[in-house]
Amino acid sequence: PHASMVAYAGNNVLTELYLHLSHMAAHTVNLIENPTCSLTVSEYDNGTGNPQQLARISLQGHIEILPRGSNEYEVAKQIYLEKLPDSEQLFEFPDFVLFRLVVDDIRFVGGFGQAFSYRASQIADALQFE
Repeated sequence: PHASMVAYAGNNVLTELYLHLSHMAAHTVNLIENPTCSLTVSEYDNGTGNPQQLARISLQGHIEILPRGSNEYEVAKQIYLEKLPDSEQLFEFPDFVLFRLVVDDIRFVGGFGQAFSYRASQIADALQFE
């Protein structure tokens, strides 16, 4: 695996995230060769405390390439640009690929002694309001 810091956008449930990455990056090549991946998102670190006590989630799942021009691609592109509007010009570059990260498992760490694991389906079910 090759760890990297990447921008992402997604739905409110965190069961699907979108990554827009260049073929020139080692992490993109690795994702294409092995579509299993993990993404860690941390609480903002203001530098005044112990970073190991910051709340964070690790999302494990698999990557799917969204074909350029498909309906799924256009919907994901809109979601991505709503969060990251400065990225619009990157969608014109032919070496960029739009990926969907389908989340299977979520690990939440809220600080010392506060760690919980969930299936992504548990989160989605818990957020249904019907």
